[in-house]
Amino acid sequence: MSSRKLLYIATALLWAALISVASAAAPAKTSSKSAADNEIERGRYVVAISGCNDCHTHRFLLSGGKTPEKEWLTGSTMGWRGPWGTTYATNLRLYFQEITEEQWVQVAKEIQRRPPMPYYSLNAMTEADVRALYKYVRSLGPAGNPAPKFVPADKAPPQPFVQFP
Repeated sequence: MSSRKLLYIATALLWAALISVASAAAPAKTSSKSAADNEIERGRYVVAISGCNDCHTHRFLLSGGKTPEKEWLTGSTMGWRGPWGTTYATNLRLYFQEITEEQWVQVAKEIQRRPPMPYYSLNAMTEADVRALYKYVRSLGPAGNPAPKFVPADKAPPQPFVQFP
């Protein structure tokens, strides 16, 4: 066999090996990206069905849920006043920048907050849903300002607030 034919065969085998390696590596990369995308999309779903935006997104209820996603979960200056005092929905986009996913999993299982936060619903979420929620909120990036501080029951909060009996 001539050296030219050997060089041709070696080149063809090298190309075949490179194509094989590249095509074998590509699906792994794609599936890990799509797995991450699926988890973020799952988190978006969890946020939507659990009503997080109702309180944690300014004017979400008043807009009939038509608030642009870029404004989601940035907290609200709407107070929720009752015998416990006046609470404000946390800016989750800022809060999730301060904690790790592991810390969030722990918080979600143990948190107990003043009304109207339905902490018992958060406590009941599966770990997979809690992790997906975290990844989704983190994917939105930080935005907005911190929510106002809690106002004790014996102090009058600034407007606006919802008064509970």
